[in-house]
This record gives sequence, structure tokens and C-alpha cells, in this order.
Amino acid sequence: MAESSKQNRSRKHTETRSSDVPKQERANCECSSEPLPSETARLLRWIAAAAILTGAVAWSYWPTLLRLVHTWDREPDYSHGFFVIPLAVFFLWARRDRFPGSATGFAWPGLIVIALSVGVRILGARWYVDAVDGWSMMLLIGGIVWLLAGYRVFLWSLPSVAFLWFMVPLPWRMERWVSLPLQRVATQLSCWTLQCFGQPALAEGNTILIDDLHFEVEQACSGLRIFVAIFALAFAYVILVRRTWWEKLFLLASAIPIALIANSARIVVTTLLGLHVSGEAAHRFTHDFAGWVMIPFAAGLFAMVLWYLGKATREIEQVDIGTVVQQEHV
Repeated sequence: MAESSKQNRSRKHTETRSSDVPKQERANCECSSEPLPSETARLLRWIAAAAILTGAVAWSYWPTLLRLVHTWDREPDYSHGFFVIPLAVFFLWARRDRFPGSATGFAWPGLIVIALSVGVRILGARWYVDAVDGWSMMLLIGGIVWLLAGYRVFLWSLPSVAFLWFMVPLPWRMERWVSLPLQRVATQLSCWTLQCFGQPALAEGNTILIDDLHFEVEQACSGLRIFVAIFALAFAYVILVRRTWWEKLFLLASAIPIALIANSARIVVTTLLGLHVSGEAAHRFTHDFAGWVMIPFAAGLFAMVLWYLGKATREIEQVDIGTVVQQEHV
């Protein structure tokens, strides 16, 4: 009897102690015994989908990627293609503070962009345009980002995805269409600069005439490589800095005159070397050193534009008049 009474008292004591626990805490304790919504399972599904889509892209675009690498290695105008993908990844890392956070589930509207990339690739294959096939890869990557991470992450990654455009060579007709005007402008601008240096230079077509010497501005000297490199530099700066839209537009537009000036400087230096040193020195500068010298020179011109833009525009701090008056009274 004594033992049973002790058991009854201990049972009542535990019941009263359990009754003292708040209902919310007991509910939490009861819920903790149940399995939580599986974040791990959702993450595994996301990783599996990303791995499948990445494998599908690599398998589908493998011939295109090999063709791009071969072009980067063979064509000097597109040797910058090896640096495009690492720079695009760097832009994502540099803008990580603006990452909006991924969606909790799949964003199915991304399938529309993926379908659009497939349609663009079919058109490229139908018209036998390799560049269109490469451009469709950017649409596919953007659609996959939208599908896996959501619309906000798609907008956040859009500058890096767009930067991948620089790794795809232009179609032959478009390259010809761009190179010919650049070639003519480079000839006229170089001839005018030589005249400023006191040289009796005349322009005849794409040839510079000085006395009995003829210096032909070939299509390879049109400045397409410098134009693409400077525009890529301006695009990279627009991605990284936080400026107003019109300042960014001004920076992009300045790439055109900077590329023309840099290419004209290369032609002028080559011509002067051919006149006063030797044709071999001019040839060596054009084919061995011009690419290493003119790109930094163009980057210096771009830095001067940035300096001028910084001097022309100044930030104005807005101050509340009421706060200033209160501080003066104090």
C-alpha cells in the first residue's frame, strides 16, 4: 500500500510538472519528433537536375565548343575567347553582394527560353551559320538559370551570360561588313595623322602613299580585334561599377572612337618604322608587338575617358533643411 501510494504521488507530480509546460513548447516537442520538410531532398533534386542539364548541354554543344576553341587558337582576332568564360565567372563572384536568393522550386517559365534556344539553333543549322549555333548556347544557359534558380537570379546573372557573346566569332558576312568600313576609316585617319607629323601622305583606297612607298592597310589591320577587346573592356566595367544608365551608355559608346584611335596609332607607328628604320622592323612590330602594345594603349585611352567622366559628373549629397536648422539652433 505504501509503495502504491508513493507511485500515485510521483505520477501526480509528473503530471503537474508536465501541465506547467506551455502548450506551444509541447507542440514544438511533438513536432520535433515528426520529420521536417526535406530540404536535403529538395537540394538533391536541384543538384540532379543541374547535373542532367549540364551534361545535356556539354553533350549537345561539344562540337560547337571544339570549333570555338579551334577558332580562338587559329584566329588572332578571337584569341581573347580563352578569357571570356573565366571573366564571366569572375563577374558573378564580384557581384555576389547583389545576389537576390534562389527560388524554392523550379521556375517553369525558364523552359520558354530553353525552347527558344532550341529554335534558334535549328535556324542556325538550317542556314549553316555557326555563330547562331554559338549564340543559342547563351539563351540555353539563361533558360537553365531561370529554370533552376528563378527569375531574379536570371536577371542577376544576365550580364555574365551576355558577356559570353564575346567568345563567339562573328559570321563571315557580318565580319566583312564591319571590317571594310573600319579599314577605310583607319586608312583615312592614319593618313591625316601622318600629315600632322609632316609626312606627305596620301590615301588611295586602302593604301597610304608616301613618295614612292606604298603601305597597304589590309583587312587584318581593320582594327576588329581592338574594337572587340575595347568593347569587352567597356562592357566589363559597366557590369562591375555602379553608375547611372547614361554614364554606362557613354562608356560603351566611347569604345568606338577609342578602337579607331588605337588602330590608327598602330598603323602610323608601323608606317614610320618602315620609313625611318626598315621594312623588317615595321613587319616585326605589326605581327609581334602591336597586339601587346596597342591593347594597353587603348585601355589607357579608356582610363582617360573614365577620368574625364569622373570630373564632369560629381555626386551631390542631399541634406534635409529641417535637420540643418535644428543643428544650428543646438
